[in-house]
Amino acid sequence: MRIRPAVPADLPLLQDIERAAGEPFRAVGMAAIADDDPPAIDLLDRYLRAGHAWVTDDGTGHPVAYLIYDEIDGAAHIEQVSVHPTASGRGVGRALIEHLAGRAERAGLAGLTLTTFADVPWNAPYYIRLGFRTLAEDELTDGLREIRRAEAAHGLDHWPRVCMRRATTAS
Repeated sequence: MRIRPAVPADLPLLQDIERAAGEPFRAVGMAAIADDDPPAIDLLDRYLRAGHAWVTDDGTGHPVAYLIYDEIDGAAHIEQVSVHPTASGRGVGRALIEHLAGRAERAGLAGLTLTTFADVPWNAPYYIRLGFRTLAEDELTDGLREIRRAEAAHGLDHWPRVCMRRATTAS
């Protein structure tokens, strides 16, 4: 599998990946997450045009995972990383995150950040294995606080959430 920038033809496929990646949330009592709409095409297109949308494809050009990110308070903030269940367990998500880490270091960004569910096995516990740590409330930047407010307004705080960070060598 290879990592490449997303292209316009990928965008509907990224929505399909998001829908499929959401299904396992049903098994942990989070059907609302599984039922949530994927990012809109126009939002995905903004990430694509900014150069902040990457996919892992299956070698035939068909995406099986994607990552979109923003630059927030001097860090590359992972807005979303999703892997189609048919490709899970192969290190695809990890490869996308490592790809972003390399880009962030070359850009002089001090770290990677993300927000995630604290108790879902493929969320916070997974990111800890990738070198992220949970941030205490007093460590949150203004940008992370704003993201958390928006998530709460969207109803995501129904389940425990955390902000996480991993330093880069540029920090």
